[in-house]
Amino acid sequence: MTEQELLSGLRNGEELAFKELVSLFQDRVFNTALGLIQHHTEAEDIAQEVFIQVYRSIQQFKGESLLSTWIYRITVTKSLDHLRSRKRKKRSGLLSSLFGHDNKPVYEPEDFNHPGVQKEKKEEAALLFKLIDQLPESQRTAFILNKVEDLSYREIAEILNSSESAVDSLLQRAKQTLRKKINELPP
Repeated sequence: MTEQELLSGLRNGEELAFKELVSLFQDRVFNTALGLIQHHTEAEDIAQEVFIQVYRSIQQFKGESLLSTWIYRITVTKSLDHLRSRKRKKRSGLLSSLFGHDNKPVYEPEDFNHPGVQKEKKEEAALLFKLIDQLPESQRTAFILNKVEDLSYREIAEILNSSESAVDSLLQRAKQTLRKKINELPP
């Protein structure tokens, strides 16, 4: 099914088209959300929200970018909104909003494992993702889209509504900050 056929089916409310959309993008949406949020359950929730928004707002998609770019943009926006919401709850100082049902902190993933990481590299990857999580929001987003999702500078620029040179700058600063943080780690 071509992108145009998919769009046409989605705009006509065809269930088969929506299933195809989910099949094509579910891993990318989940992995992007997971990379930014670093919490499996919350990333699953974000992925569901993304597909609901795509379904509800497909009529407003103008086709000025690729469908994948639009979906990544929605994923990034929802993920960052979720993180901001989490930080607001954290700052509010209410213990009830900081802890989940099992009394574990909601904002601090304990054993974060990304599905794309080999078993023997899980510990190193968990440390790296904790360091990535400390990056400023724009750098973290660009880094995840480039290094985890393997998107080009052009694709990232479209998703972030910026220029390729701005993306390059974000990635260079992210790498520099990560190198510094890694070098500061105890041996």
